[in-house]
Amino acid sequence: MSALRRKFGDDYQVVTTSSSGSGLQPQGPGQDPQQQLVPKKKRQRFVDKNGRCNVQHGNLGSETSRYLSDLFTTLVDLKWRWNLFIFILTYTVAWLFMASMWWVIAYTRGDLNKAHVGNYTPCVANVYNFPSAFLFFIETEATIGYGYRYITDKCPEGIILFLFQSILGSIVDAFLIGCMFIKMSQPKKRAETLMFSEHAVISMRDGKLTLMFRVGNLRNSHMVSAQIRCKLLKVSAPRPFPTGRPASPKPAE
Repeated sequence: MSALRRKFGDDYQVVTTSSSGSGLQPQGPGQDPQQQLVPKKKRQRFVDKNGRCNVQHGNLGSETSRYLSDLFTTLVDLKWRWNLFIFILTYTVAWLFMASMWWVIAYTRGDLNKAHVGNYTPCVANVYNFPSAFLFFIETEATIGYGYRYITDKCPEGIILFLFQSILGSIVDAFLIGCMFIKMSQPKKRAETLMFSEHAVISMRDGKLTLMFRVGNLRNSHMVSAQIRCKLLKVSAPRPFPTGRPASPKPAE
């Protein structure tokens, strides 16, 4: 038994097989049947070794509204795949919406049909269809400015839309780029290079029983003002329920 434990470690349990077909049975004293090693059922950790707590909150009530009330922190805490999806989706929807607004202005003014007339001044020069309106928006939003498509002074609604586009673009850039920057600057993977001792010990230190374990840093860089927080789970044995009548006191002599 001890030889098997030294060979396979504590992750496996020695069980016996009975010939009566009752299945696997734990090994008992004085038994010598066939032995078989089966992996132990691993318990779920309360706190992972990287510091992540496995406790999940549930049945709190109006949980979605609480997360949406702090949308910026919610986006920062999301996983990378959801952050990239929201990043691409937000820009795509905003670009298509603004390009549609420029196309609507050109359509209502009749610029799509009169753009090739020599003496006609359109709202946006050289905008003939939706792809050209989309390219005009990208050129102005990204400050590329090829010079082929430009807004004229004969279109007051276009000037108002241009101002709205500049304000909306600044808000979207500040929100999404700020979210991505904060997420990249968080050292969440820093805990991967911190090693904890596999076992903790209780020993006398300064005249008191103390729980001790070791923490090691694999990197050469030093950690300044490092703090370690621990969580201790103390399971107390249930008290036995009193049964029967209480004992009567002895009579005084």
